[in-house]
Amino acid sequence: MFRRYISVDEETGAELFYYFVESERRPDTDPVILWMTGGPFCSDMIFFEVGPMKFVLAPYNGSLPQLAYNPYTWSKTANIILLDSPVGTGFSYARDMEGYRDIGDFSFSLHVLIFLNKWFIDHPRYQTNPFFIGGSSYAGKMSPIIADYISEEIEQGKQPRINLKGYLVGNPVTGSDYDDNFRVPYAHGVGIISDQLYEAAMRNCKGSYIRPTDKMCAMVLDTIANLMSEINQGHILSVRCGQGMLPHRFLSEEYSQLSETSPEQPTLKCSEYFDYLCHIWADDDSTRDALGVKQGTSGEFIRCRKSIPYTPSEVPSSIKHHFSLISRGYHALVFSGDHDIIIPFLSTQAWIRSFNFSIVDDWRAWHIDGQAVGFTITYANHITFVTVKGGGHISIENRPKECLAMAERWLNNEPL
Repeated sequence: MFRRYISVDEETGAELFYYFVESERRPDTDPVILWMTGGPFCSDMIFFEVGPMKFVLAPYNGSLPQLAYNPYTWSKTANIILLDSPVGTGFSYARDMEGYRDIGDFSFSLHVLIFLNKWFIDHPRYQTNPFFIGGSSYAGKMSPIIADYISEEIEQGKQPRINLKGYLVGNPVTGSDYDDNFRVPYAHGVGIISDQLYEAAMRNCKGSYIRPTDKMCAMVLDTIANLMSEINQGHILSVRCGQGMLPHRFLSEEYSQLSETSPEQPTLKCSEYFDYLCHIWADDDSTRDALGVKQGTSGEFIRCRKSIPYTPSEVPSSIKHHFSLISRGYHALVFSGDHDIIIPFLSTQAWIRSFNFSIVDDWRAWHIDGQAVGFTITYANHITFVTVKGGGHISIENRPKECLAMAERWLNNEPL
């Protein structure tokens, strides 16, 4: 594993920080996956989602948090690039403050494209490896957008020629109304709201639960929002540790718990405890020296920054990019933890069905050790939709064994 910076904007001095983890299997031929985390402005580090390390879950004793090997790292089956993007995420930075202005989907995409072109020039041995781009949540919106731009560069004959084969996204944001509109039906389906309340929502909101047009619809959605605020939206069975609820427009990102100041120590049972350990570990001078973090480029480490303005409306919806890629033969794996209410699987299933692709492998269970761990369906043009039983918004973290098996089979062109 190594970690470095790559310059993506000479004018502002913007550089993106990344980790590269070589495949434990066959690095010369195994796929290369660029993996990004949601937010935006949430750092990948190496402890979250597909990374090779994890923190030892133990009460903090004042020393540097201990690390352990992640037995379900995706480096078991692929080479992984873990990228801090956009600028301002993790240890990625700009020397000129102008580099932090006007950050949005467009600059995010452009910088990642520049990063990848430079990375493959610097690492020619991987240029022929199958390449995939992926991420969870908001990175699930950006992945097909960036992949679509890469495909255009391929068609234009741009060098280096990235061997793009497809993309994979988990509980992906699209930016479209699909994201929000299925939260109410999902909440009813899992028993968060009653039959009567759901019927009132359908009657007064007429199937549109995002922008209420009359007082009765708004009142019903207020009641639903209050009920949903009682649970952890990212995983409805997990402990709720301070997550709030936005009125009418339900919480749209998983990383709402960290403030811009040093986080207070949560309890061990909270998922935020790992973010707390990450903050301590990444703020330590010895850690930064070992990582090669450039002095003066990063202040206090905040895993998920909220103070930098971001403009998502530059690309209102990623759905057209999904359709563009899939229609041209690129492979897509779209997976959903079925206990997520931020981007419920109903939302994702709906926009995939809107493409009207024919079914080539109908809805069925997929298994590990003889047990059903979710359900899957495959459509024409190589798009596979998968649910992960018991998974949340970031199912790779709370169902790591299942997600590694899913990725490994899909990357190997094996049926789930």
